[in-house]
Amino acid sequence: MNAILKEFPEVIESDRIYLRPCRREDSFAVHAAIHASQQELKQWLAFAKTLATIEETAENLIQSQADFILRKDLRFLIFRKEDDVFIGSTGLHRINWDIPKFEIGYWIDTQYSKQGYITESTKALTNFAFEQLGAKRIEIRCDSKNTESRRIPEKLGFSLEGILRSDSLAVDGSVRDTCIFAKTTAGS
Repeated sequence: MNAILKEFPEVIESDRIYLRPCRREDSFAVHAAIHASQQELKQWLAFAKTLATIEETAENLIQSQADFILRKDLRFLIFRKEDDVFIGSTGLHRINWDIPKFEIGYWIDTQYSKQGYITESTKALTNFAFEQLGAKRIEIRCDSKNTESRRIPEKLGFSLEGILRSDSLAVDGSVRDTCIFAKTTAGS
């Protein structure tokens, strides 16, 4: 089946959170979360190095909607069920529909970090990819120095398959190593 024809639920739910695709009207909430969390995020994520304008954030969310519709990239926003507050972003990226294979990325508004929300959303997205999209492989890649990000795949039983030495440039321009964690239908 052509990936563009794949059906998706309105939301992906877990105990405390739900995930849904981006909407333009999320611009203010996303912009505010990035602004509030910029000091933490800019260490690891290029998009947070400089603060985007609200218009640039809206443009980014509209592009994410278009990519989602075309099934090129599946970005989801994370909301708490108890109050519908936006708390972060996740998604299935670098998609290879022929396998199918996905890479999960994530970030969280600093005020909600260390409360298990990213672990919960990553688990829900992993289950969705395996059960609904027929994933054969899911990867999580992160900077080897990003210990908070590394804990997520470790907690969820992903295997550290390797560390690519001097593989990427950090936001500050230094050369960094990239950890590759994976889960496959073979159980590893």
